Amino acid sequence: MQRMDNDMPFLLQYENVAWYENGKVRILDRRIYPTEVSFVTCTSYREVVQAIADMVTQSAGPYTAVGMGMALAAYECRDRTGEEQAAFLKQAAWDLAHARPTTANRYGIITNHCAEAAARAREEGKDPIEAIVEETVASLNRRYHTMQIVGDHLAGLIPDKGTILTQCFGETIIGTVIRAAKKANKEFRVFCAETRPYLQGARLTSSCFAQMGLDTTVISDNMVAYSMEREGIDLFTSAADSIARDGHIANKIGTFQAAILAKYFGIPYFVTGIPDADKKTKDDIVIEMRDPSQVLSYRGIHNTLPEVKAIYPSFDVVPPHLISGVVTDKGVYSPYVLNQYFDTEVRNFY
Repeated sequence: MQRMDNDMPFLLQYENVAWYENGKVRILDRRIYPTEVSFVTCTSYREVVQAIADMVTQSAGPYTAVGMGMALAAYECRDRTGEEQAAFLKQAAWDLAHARPTTANRYGIITNHCAEAAARAREEGKDPIEAIVEETVASLNRRYHTMQIVGDHLAGLIPDKGTILTQCFGETIIGTVIRAAKKANKEFRVFCAETRPYLQGARLTSSCFAQMGLDTTVISDNMVAYSMEREGIDLFTSAADSIARDGHIANKIGTFQAAILAKYFGIPYFVTGIPDADKKTKDDIVIEMRDPSQVLSYRGIHNTLPEVKAIYPSFDVVPPHLISGVVTDKGVYSPYVLNQYFDTEVRNFY
């Protein structure tokens, strides 16, 4: 099977996201990359669930991890009857999909496809484990292919020799917009907001852009206004963990305030991604609340006195009036007419 991860940064190559082999799933630990290149090894699908919940991998990384986790689940139940295997995989599909609540709908599409692939394999006398791995790679290919179209559209919005600001780690869109820009011989600078508290923008996004040869600068999250005013930011862009039909989007905490600043400075904000068919309004978006201790410390070093409290909402919701356009595989939509995306056939994204 041809793969779509060619010419991608290290972080976006399939085996460097999550990979099943010989009864184990290996997941790159993005919590410490690039300080260390280390992998977490899971020997049960429930360990994959925990790894996703603990943000060993995040952004679009769990899309790969849940599929490979399903292969591991199939390995765990390989000696059971067909009926017992089906029940085990059904439970695994639910557990993996709900490792993180905000994107459970997207993960669920992948895990259910994997369970269906295993069922077909059993009926045909084939290996369910291999079938799930093949389905996961096929899903990756579909997503990378679709996001390349999105990346092509986004690259067309970036001025040549312009400067963009990113928020958090947009994963696939980063690789695809780089490929699109290189194909068009377009150059641009990148400013990456660090994205507290896990610093995905500083550690992951900047690594991808710098590795692929782009002029890359990291700023702390409280430097966004300064940079927009004084560093020539032409465009602010982010991916989205949820895109509701009414034009509200959810992305890494801090996106809302950056969007407000972009509006103030007259800088367009373009969201990239595929709208969620099952999320009609912002009320359908679930905001994951994480352990506040992750705000009070970093890599084991406490930043506050013991009596200090914190909150850690993973995402915030940006309203449509702050969004210049939602960049999809079908083109760029005003957030106010985003529901029209579903008027024509929707590509199989997962």
